[in-house]
Amino acid sequence: MKKILISALIFFAALSSKAQMNPVTWTFTAKKVADKTFEIQMKATMQPHWHLYSQTQPADAIAIPTTFTINANPLFKKDGKIKEIGKMEIFKDAELGVSANQYSNTVTFVQRVKIKANVKTNYSGNVEFQTCDDKKCLPPKTVNFSVAIK
Repeated sequence: MKKILISALIFFAALSSKAQMNPVTWTFTAKKVADKTFEIQMKATMQPHWHLYSQTQPADAIAIPTTFTINANPLFKKDGKIKEIGKMEIFKDAELGVSANQYSNTVTFVQRVKIKANVKTNYSGNVEFQTCDDKKCLPPKTVNFSVAIK
């Protein structure tokens, strides 16, 4: 009886760890580039064989684009849109007739902000993204973040 119970526990523990798989890790930093101007760098690192989708997708894409939601903050102003730095790949599936803009290994999303005074504040929000490998896609995931600007 004990062997059956232990086997069942090991099985469910393995199943649980697989269900919580997350092939993408995120790091968030702020870098001062000029007086009162910062670059917020949001870097995604993917495990081998996994892909993260670009913010912009072709019309025929079925991929869920990476989306950033930034909390309002009266102490800074966004300077332009979030840019992507990395080697974009264009995935095409001729059989399904779809394509997608994606990244492998790493991609850094960069938002430039200008603070209104010499104060400490935070750039915060969340990123929603989807990852796929060559066989499957995981459901979209949301990660909250907060980056100190000082």
